[in-house]
Amino acid sequence: MLLVVGHVLDRAAPAVGVTAAAVTLVLAIAAAFTRPAGSAPLLAGLRAEVGVDGLSAVMVVTVAVVLVAVLIFAAGEFAAEESRARFHGLMLVFAAAMLVTVTARDLVVLLMAWEVMGACSYALIGFWWREDHHVDSGGIAFLTTRSADLGLYLAAGAAYAGGVPGLTLAELPGAAGGWRDAITAGLVLAALGKSAQLPFSFWLSRAMDGPSPVSALLHSATMVAAGAYLLIRVEPLLAVTGWAAGTVAWAGVLTALILGAVAVVQRDLKQVLAASTCSQIGFMVLASGAGGAAAGTAQLVAHAATKSLLFLGAGAWLVALDTKDLARLRGAARRYPLLGTVFTIGALALAGVPPLSIWVTKDAVLAAALADSPALYVVGLAAALVSGAYVGRILAVLWAPADNMSNPRLNAALLVPLPILAAAAALLGIGGVPVLSQRFAELVGGEMPEPGWAELVASGLLAIGGVAGAAAWTRSRSLVPRAGLLGDWLGLERLAHAGVAVPAARLAEGLARFDDRVVDGGVRGAAATGAALARLADVRVELSLEAAVRAVAGGTRSLGRLARRPQTGQLHHYYAQAAVALGVLALLLIFL
Repeated sequence: MLLVVGHVLDRAAPAVGVTAAAVTLVLAIAAAFTRPAGSAPLLAGLRAEVGVDGLSAVMVVTVAVVLVAVLIFAAGEFAAEESRARFHGLMLVFAAAMLVTVTARDLVVLLMAWEVMGACSYALIGFWWREDHHVDSGGIAFLTTRSADLGLYLAAGAAYAGGVPGLTLAELPGAAGGWRDAITAGLVLAALGKSAQLPFSFWLSRAMDGPSPVSALLHSATMVAAGAYLLIRVEPLLAVTGWAAGTVAWAGVLTALILGAVAVVQRDLKQVLAASTCSQIGFMVLASGAGGAAAGTAQLVAHAATKSLLFLGAGAWLVALDTKDLARLRGAARRYPLLGTVFTIGALALAGVPPLSIWVTKDAVLAAALADSPALYVVGLAAALVSGAYVGRILAVLWAPADNMSNPRLNAALLVPLPILAAAAALLGIGGVPVLSQRFAELVGGEMPEPGWAELVASGLLAIGGVAGAAAWTRSRSLVPRAGLLGDWLGLERLAHAGVAVPAARLAEGLARFDDRVVDGGVRGAAATGAALARLADVRVELSLEAAVRAVAGGTRSLGRLARRPQTGQLHHYYAQAAVALGVLALLLIFL
């Protein structure tokens, strides 16, 4: 309704959007307990099936909670003259597509929701469409994820060819022969692209040009999390293929480490958070490849609360101070103590500092990695250390002594959801208590790896050491360090442009020339040949026929003129003509 009516509802849009989100949250909680399911005919031999199981129950509640928090924040951020109806409408459709994604039971429904989510992300990233850079960023994000999304079409086609009943996700491991490998390859490609894992990570940097509420929703519980959710959902398929589980696990852990290093050197607060999202999603991807689906789900939930808090906090500072530049945000936490406190809680949770939530969930992921491969565990620990480093750098800047400057007053709506999200970021770690962790594992299906005390202490000390070391290093320097290759997100966008976009454009231009000169040229040549033959026929044949026709017509006219001469109207002339005719007949009878 908000999208269709448009500007007429701009004033009422925040209230309508928040109300719709609140109703969605109530329904999500009810669905988590009642576990509804439904289906309807879609195509011949295929039904559209949706349903809420244990994993979906966790996801629908997580998405709905974050949606409410983000829309409350957006109500205080957007000015009255902005297109608030369009924004809230797109956010609701975007969240709805994610809800369908996590409740879809077959590839067809999943694919449709996946596409709607991608289209809405393009519109939301480029929301301020009057600025060309924002539109370009939306286009790059859309095209990058869209390229990877082709994997879902590959998976659906291979599932159909492989005889998967109804293309249902639960039946994918039973696909015939090599079709199972094709299904897996397609799903892995789509998931890594959507979750901004290497080498697709650069699109998430561009997504930062969207409004802060978009970043908070997109980076926490929806689009970026969708790829990790998909890999967790099809974890049995990854396990039976033999090659996919290891590939996915290494892709995740390397992204966690390398993009963590990218986050350390960013100068823009939202860019730090974007790179950290790639890194933290990498732990979820690692869990799905290492057989720790329950641990990956717990990491997803804890990260959703933490990252939505951090992006909304960054958005509040952007509203108050009109900057995302870390150098200009020096002392911002001291100037806004409440905001600084809740942001710090989220940041320390993101670093994995005990006893906050991600410390527990990340260690469960690392325990699954250790059981699968010690090398994965070591690289995961290194990624955990790097997580502490980029958090320590942020906090050192935000809590640095600030000059005496005026502090613009913040709208209360900007602050309302933050303490709630901070509490979630801090307390969700109680799910790591052995009894609760096993119940959570039973809920989502699977087993929750239980790290030993030595592993918990090691990762906790690494996180604290990373935070403290980076903070001390940052405080000793007045300038943000030079960015270099890491600051440019490894140059991945330039590589994609040079290695994919430019060759694709050149191929398109070559095909266009081939079409113009060969295909279309052949058509034009055939037409010219036909015209030449027509002209030849006109000269050699049609002119001769026309001459004959004209001769006949001329002879007929001459005979007509001769025939008119005897018609004088005088009776004696007619008698004379009759006598001559009778004489001729008599001669014919005599001689013939």
